[in-house]
Amino acid sequence: MELKKIALNDVHESLGAKMVPFAGYNMPVRYSSDNEEHNTVRNAVGIFDVSHMGEFLVKGPQALDLIQRTTSNDASKLTPGKIQYSCFPNEEGGIVDDLLVYCLGEEEYLLVVNASNIDKDWAWINKFNTKGAVLENISDELSLFAVQGPKTVDALQALTSVDLSSMAYYTFEQGEFAGVPDVILSATGYTGSGGFEIYVKNADAEKVFHAIMEAGKAHGIKPIGLGARDTLRLEMGFCLYGNDIDDTTSPLEAGLGWITKFDKDFTNAESLKEQKAAGVSKKLVGFEMLEKAIPRAHYEIVNAEGAKIGEVTSGTMSPTLGKGIGMGYVQTEYSKPGSEVFVRIRNKDMKGQIVKLPFVKK
Repeated sequence: MELKKIALNDVHESLGAKMVPFAGYNMPVRYSSDNEEHNTVRNAVGIFDVSHMGEFLVKGPQALDLIQRTTSNDASKLTPGKIQYSCFPNEEGGIVDDLLVYCLGEEEYLLVVNASNIDKDWAWINKFNTKGAVLENISDELSLFAVQGPKTVDALQALTSVDLSSMAYYTFEQGEFAGVPDVILSATGYTGSGGFEIYVKNADAEKVFHAIMEAGKAHGIKPIGLGARDTLRLEMGFCLYGNDIDDTTSPLEAGLGWITKFDKDFTNAESLKEQKAAGVSKKLVGFEMLEKAIPRAHYEIVNAEGAKIGEVTSGTMSPTLGKGIGMGYVQTEYSKPGSEVFVRIRNKDMKGQIVKLPFVKK
């Protein structure tokens, strides 16, 4: 299949980005080094182009009903300007995708889904649209920039009249930004370093990107690739679909009970309720290495006797902590913080311990 190109593909190439295939798109993975870009976001400000993400509009009198039936969280609690993290449970106990639900108005919502799942999610929500909600897939019409880091407000405030410093976590506003009207500015973040997401039409993307780069120059802004995005989100213990959650992992096993609300009916709610009552046999945990070693996805997690008790789903050398960290599923009896575990790396069992997430405190 031919790779899709985001609107600013040529701009990133001109900035020296290394482009790689990701989720069906040609995407910038790094511009300099992952560590340098990671530290830029932790200490100053960086801009990610994440225009590969998918966006669906759900409108009309039946919009909320459809979202309630297909997602695990309770979207009835949302009011205009608020955002919710949620997931689409499947009918076998796993997760179709995790997503963000934006309440644009009383009968209008924006769903933001993972790039790798756009077609799957679109088919999934249409399957349940039996009462006539109006659905529109606008994924190919929008560009999305995530500007992240402690200096983000200082870098961006001159570009908008929206008071960025007063925006609470998981809220958004629509307004003029860099001279472009009706831009969505949201504060969800995937790095743990603060910042905003900026949704613009593709036609305005280049203008907005260059305006951000110019405004951020005095604050050390740099373009940041997907490589650093992965290490930043892992330090915060945020799940990545396809690694830490997928069609076979239940939200309860993944520690997403907090977005699984049983006071409403949704796909597979009854069996998930039974799983909650019975208790899960495995849990997604964070662990840090006590020996010099880097855990990687699919490495076995074993106990002191060498018996397999789980598997790594994400792992890296933490640029902030200077040690190996990872996430993975382990048998529930080994999931308590402080529990000793070992990661089997090239037939050698390297010691680690379960820790409470996030690895890096905000």
